[in-house]
Amino acid sequence: MKIIVGLGNPGDNYRLTKHNFGFRVVDKLVKQRSLKYKLGKGDFVFVKDQDCMFVKPTTFMNNSGIAIRQILNYYDNVNIKNLIIIYDDVDLDLGQIRFKTQGSDGGHNGIKSIIYHLKSNKFDRLKIGIATSLKMRPSENYVLKPFPKKYNKLVEEVITKASSAIDYYVNNDIVKTMNNFN
Repeated sequence: MKIIVGLGNPGDNYRLTKHNFGFRVVDKLVKQRSLKYKLGKGDFVFVKDQDCMFVKPTTFMNNSGIAIRQILNYYDNVNIKNLIIIYDDVDLDLGQIRFKTQGSDGGHNGIKSIIYHLKSNKFDRLKIGIATSLKMRPSENYVLKPFPKKYNKLVEEVITKASSAIDYYVNNDIVKTMNNFN
């Protein structure tokens, strides 16, 4: 079973922020399947489908690793090889998505927490670009704000694109997925 984790911050104040792209993609996938979240045995909500599980940590972004560790501890049959993390990336332009199989945290505190708690950086990832016309590394405040309204259409398009890519990933390996979507 594949574990699809969307990263974000809990609460309505953060729902539409750039940092919550992971949550929004997982929410779309759950809604498309007419599923409902339930509380997990730890700091996360989840829902199982036939061939995968969708998860959202209920910790704040910077503590995401705690929830991921809890999931892997609770579900003995789940291997880190079946885990994919969906999150925002300030180094990719808005509208771009990129699959990756391992690597550093790239300055993303949620990924940093996951690497720390799993003691490994060898897990699949789907990065979703949030950079706009500013060609500089945005501040922490940037990721905690929504996009300006002029980007709404593009934001919805990239959520749909990322959702389709995850649907493909569920039934294919990461290499094939990377070849089709990167």
